Amino acid sequence: MEPNHKLDLESLLADLEHYRPPRQGWLWRKTAPGQRGPFSYREISADLDRSIGLPASRYFEDIDPQPDTVITTEIASGRFEDDIRRMRMAAWHGADHMMVIRTAGQSHFDGLLEGTPEGVGGVPITRKQLRATRKALDVIEDEVGRPINFHSYVSGVAGPEIAVLFSEEGVAGAHQDPQYNVLYRNINVFRSFVDAAAAKAIMAGSCMLQIDGAHNANATAREAWKVMPELLVQHAINCAFSCGIGMDSQQIALSTVPPTAPPAPCISIDLPYAVALREFFDGFRFRAQMNTRYMESSTREATVTHVLNLLISRLTSADIQSTITPDEGRNVPWHHYNVQAVDTAKQALVGMDGLSDLVELKRQGYLGDRIREIKERAILFLEEILETGGYGAALERGFFVDSGFYPERAGDGIVRTMEGGISAGTIVQRDADYWAPVCHHYGYNTADSCDSIGGCTLCRPEKIQYIDELDAEDNAHQRLKKSRPYRSHWLRPEVQWAGDGVVVVNFFLPADSRTAKYAALAMAEKMGLADAEVIHSECMHPAEGTYLEVRGVWDGSIDSSELDLPEEKEPLSERTITEQVAGHGLKVVGATVGEDEHSVGLREILDIKHGGLEGFGIDCHYLGTSVPVEKVVDAAVEAGADAILISTIISHNDVHQWNMRKLHSLCQEKGVRDKFLLVAGGTQVTDEMAKANGMDAGFGRGTKGIDVASFLVETLFLQEQNSEN
Repeated sequence: MEPNHKLDLESLLADLEHYRPPRQGWLWRKTAPGQRGPFSYREISADLDRSIGLPASRYFEDIDPQPDTVITTEIASGRFEDDIRRMRMAAWHGADHMMVIRTAGQSHFDGLLEGTPEGVGGVPITRKQLRATRKALDVIEDEVGRPINFHSYVSGVAGPEIAVLFSEEGVAGAHQDPQYNVLYRNINVFRSFVDAAAAKAIMAGSCMLQIDGAHNANATAREAWKVMPELLVQHAINCAFSCGIGMDSQQIALSTVPPTAPPAPCISIDLPYAVALREFFDGFRFRAQMNTRYMESSTREATVTHVLNLLISRLTSADIQSTITPDEGRNVPWHHYNVQAVDTAKQALVGMDGLSDLVELKRQGYLGDRIREIKERAILFLEEILETGGYGAALERGFFVDSGFYPERAGDGIVRTMEGGISAGTIVQRDADYWAPVCHHYGYNTADSCDSIGGCTLCRPEKIQYIDELDAEDNAHQRLKKSRPYRSHWLRPEVQWAGDGVVVVNFFLPADSRTAKYAALAMAEKMGLADAEVIHSECMHPAEGTYLEVRGVWDGSIDSSELDLPEEKEPLSERTITEQVAGHGLKVVGATVGEDEHSVGLREILDIKHGGLEGFGIDCHYLGTSVPVEKVVDAAVEAGADAILISTIISHNDVHQWNMRKLHSLCQEKGVRDKFLLVAGGTQVTDEMAKANGMDAGFGRGTKGIDVASFLVETLFLQEQNSEN
């Protein structure tokens, strides 16, 4: 590849049936300390043949030193052909771990996908997507002069099949943690661990690096800093299970996330945990992930938190440094934020080069005491699991992701039953004459080797059956055909996909936050922008001004005094809501619908511990995530509910609006539309959008339980009382 030439995506897709990955297994950076320009470095790796240095590098002889840790960029646009271009950009900035976040709901698929359908909330992981991406990475790594690791997820009901697929297609690393399946995807515990055994054996045979998912407790618990002992226990369970199946400790990376963020005193809380983890699991690898639990729409705030996370990586260790984009909180996977996140990691790690030679951790006093305390609490936690009857008994008693700082229990842990969950009762014992389909396997196998079947697909890849596309319209060829003008001499702004036409404008308005928001939307309308959205608003002073980020280009002015601002409606008082609910009774059914697996937002609206509807005496029936709309309506009818609350975070292809329309239509078909208030919520939802799609109300970012409770009470009870009066 020549630097001034674009990737030829059509050529990459050609002849894929004959493509074979050049290697298997994970590769680490080669350290190369020494002189770079005028400076001497201790913790860097070999230089890239081609790269883009930090903006300040022009002041230092254009040097671009690369840290010694593998650097990740996470991808989730839904179109792999555009993600390949992003990977090339990220590689030039120093990323050598391309982690593709798979489509929402794929944990629940019981088989492999084929073709390249467009993703919702991630990329559909298919053979063609893997093969085309790995083929592109071959070109990219030759261009930058460094091996690049390709990564996705071996989890869910089809875990063993995906592990074989990854091994066949040269995927170098993957998430694999049976507890992740159980706790966060509600897959049956027996099925999850049996599948994990098979998947881990295949991964071990292919030298894939395994990353666990214990860090998800940080993103789920109400007070994440209190689950530190449990995180150590989750890591221990998965490490012991993996090693027992045959994985080498150097093939296992623990995914660690600092549990707090400013304004909390994060270093004093997070550093002892980081040290305890690394001391407990000496001999294993560590993947340091950025904290996203407290990330909202401010990229500046997220970046500062990331830099503090990187400080902990330098003070302790990180074999892999994750760089979840600071735009994660906005749920928009933009090219430039991925690259900026990679640059943030490179800049911070190189800037802290040699830090361990300058400072040492003070083990006497607070730090040492906290490290010991976290370790002791973790040991006691594990001992209680054993005394209770083991892992399954602990699950059924809600030990995990409980917000109490062990041995305290808040009673809000995730409960799973041994007999319940997705794919319960589906384990089948192998027949006496069972032949494993591939040579890397776990458990009983009649054949001594795959020679008995003339070689398996891992040994003879020519046996692999390659399928190109299954959908005549929803496929990569059609998408590339539409975007071709914008990949040649025609230029059009883009944020996520080639030719999507999105631009971002940053500006300051000398007005209060509410006025500034609606002024910005009015400006966007005058600019002729469709689907205008204020993606970030930050108060500089209550009266003097607001900083905003808005889509579009602005070259005029607007008189804010002429704005027709909607009347601001204050919620009812807590007392009024509670009294009305006590007097009338109020029942709601809530769920995250479609293939959407986000749960935190809706739980914060419902749960009493978050100040949700339960705190006002409202009877809440929570159905979970990825719930079909039909099931929500049936549950509401059965429960005799007064309202249906749906959460729909994912907005790719306007799936959130489609879910709203489907709920409205289904209630009409069943003749129950007049029996329920229909309410939708999500980061991309507005009241106007929800009503336009058949809802009675919509609630977006920043909504609290009292806002929803106020709407329900006023609509169901107070408006009726007023009309009677």
